[in-house]
Amino acid sequence: MLSSTRCAFLSNSGLGGCGSMGDAPRRRLTPMRVVCMTPSNGRPGDRNNSVVMETPLKELKKDSPVDDVDGNSISAGGPQDVYGEDRATEDQFVTPWSVSVASGYTLLRDPHFNKGLAFSEKERDAHYLRGLLPPSVIPQKTQVKKMIQHIRQYQVPLQKYMAMMDLQERNERLFYTLLIDHVEELLPVVYTPTVGEACQKYGSIFMRPQGLYISLKEKGKIREVLRNWPEKNIQVIVVTDGERILGLGDLGCQGMGIPVGKLSLYTALGGVRPSACLPITIDVGTNNEKLLNDELYIGLKQRRATGQEYAELMHEFMTALKQTYGEKVLIQFEDFANHNAFDLLEKYRSTHLVFNDDIQGTASVVLAGLVAALKLVGGNLADHRFLFLGAGEAGTGIAELIALETSKQTNAPLEEVRKNIWLVDSKGLIVSSRKDSLQHFKKPWAHEHEPVNNLLDAVNQIKPTVLIGTSGQGRTFTKEVIEAMASFNKKPIILSLSNPTSQSECTAEEAYKWSQGRAIFASGSPFPPVEYEGKVFVPGQANNAYIFPGFGLGLIMSGTIRVHDDLLLAASEALASQVSQENFDMGLIYPPFTNIRKISAHIAANVAAKAYELGLATRLPQPKDLVKFAESCMYTPSYRTYR
Repeated sequence: MLSSTRCAFLSNSGLGGCGSMGDAPRRRLTPMRVVCMTPSNGRPGDRNNSVVMETPLKELKKDSPVDDVDGNSISAGGPQDVYGEDRATEDQFVTPWSVSVASGYTLLRDPHFNKGLAFSEKERDAHYLRGLLPPSVIPQKTQVKKMIQHIRQYQVPLQKYMAMMDLQERNERLFYTLLIDHVEELLPVVYTPTVGEACQKYGSIFMRPQGLYISLKEKGKIREVLRNWPEKNIQVIVVTDGERILGLGDLGCQGMGIPVGKLSLYTALGGVRPSACLPITIDVGTNNEKLLNDELYIGLKQRRATGQEYAELMHEFMTALKQTYGEKVLIQFEDFANHNAFDLLEKYRSTHLVFNDDIQGTASVVLAGLVAALKLVGGNLADHRFLFLGAGEAGTGIAELIALETSKQTNAPLEEVRKNIWLVDSKGLIVSSRKDSLQHFKKPWAHEHEPVNNLLDAVNQIKPTVLIGTSGQGRTFTKEVIEAMASFNKKPIILSLSNPTSQSECTAEEAYKWSQGRAIFASGSPFPPVEYEGKVFVPGQANNAYIFPGFGLGLIMSGTIRVHDDLLLAASEALASQVSQENFDMGLIYPPFTNIRKISAHIAANVAAKAYELGLATRLPQPKDLVKFAESCMYTPSYRTYR
């Protein structure tokens, strides 16, 4: 029989269907027990009366009954932290809740609460851990030191990736502490470029399911599938259909590595709680023949659904997300093919809080780099001419944000500003004579000019000051192209943005060498420092991870309900402002990743401030110091002390 206290907890937390005990005879109750490993005062030896694992919604006050929970909470952490996850409460005791009979054995196998050898002597007694661990007590700091040594022993990046994913499945807080403390070293391991190889080989390295898989089999019952996810208070969703994974093409269901990797960065870099993050893969099949014939492929073995069937599934999915998680859940589209990416963003941006990182996130981080680069080359955006190789999601997204910022700075019409921005696709320079055959998102960039068939001729005729590569085609910025850029620019700005490294338009060494050390260079994938004629150049990385974690945090902490273009501009301005003179002296146009959480807090604050200004923020009143509020909202993965 359930006690009244336990019944109240189940009702309040949404875990049971019971109200008062007087209602019990009239209702069928699911036989469910919320237990912990902390023995109660009345029955110190009774495991069934003890409780651990925290609810994602509420936290008990010390010595209070289970139903004594503060209802006046805010859902983004902060000074009044209801999760026990941020700096304001990191020294407080917590009661980690679970909907299961818990014991020391299960605690060690729960990644959310496992601390390994860091369990104290008192915790080992209280939570039935005696004999289940070696006697040594090792603090988290020492565990981090041990784990980074373990990761470094692997020479193959994919092995490092697998070791990190294994750690995430065993000890979540240690995983995030390790990633935060060694972010520059481990970012290329958990995300680009290594995650691309992981997705390609996902079928063979697949160990435990991560995230939520929604396929055509679930059509008509997607909301029911969403309920299967254990966490109910979701704030950020990253979703892909796997059709255009990085520069690697259609990887189908194996694209799950992208949402998982993105959300680990939302937590490590932006401070969004891991329990509030949900990675989703939409499986509508694949057109990749290799995967269709692979017995280890984990997805639907059929051709991709298109047209009405695809649209109906996505509409049901988007509707179910809003019904299940509310108006303010951030939905980030990731690695959709061009035609679907633009259509989905256009269709749902007015009804949902949606964000496409390939279109908008890339644009924001590149704009930030360009704004910073102007301090090295002089002038403003209106004084420069831009040429893109690649006219897909990233290329057109960057071009549009540059045009918006330039128009804002000069008060010139958007159509006029666009004339300084030129794009080259697989058929050559995009010009007005091609307009009838162009996809709709390319048409604004079709200017009056004679046809030009290749990039080198386009460079020589347009004479851009900025060359940006988003083509996904490796080694397309040839020696002749870069030498041409250097011939009419004292400091040519060259951004080789395609991922992974093998698809980069040129390497850092090629850019510096072929421009005689005059290029201002940044890339999408990381490159090592380059020495040229006795000078060391440190290439910057135009990584979306600079933007989307802080951008998402800003939306969450302000309760923003829609993404406006001005919010992207605010994020760019905040990132550009974080580049120091010391960074400029090294040729960098992006700040080092070592300060990424501080950078994310400033981006979040700037985004939130703009959201309040535009009337899009719903969390009132507005905090006086948004930077401090952002920092207070950030999840900190230090170990908690269990009662």
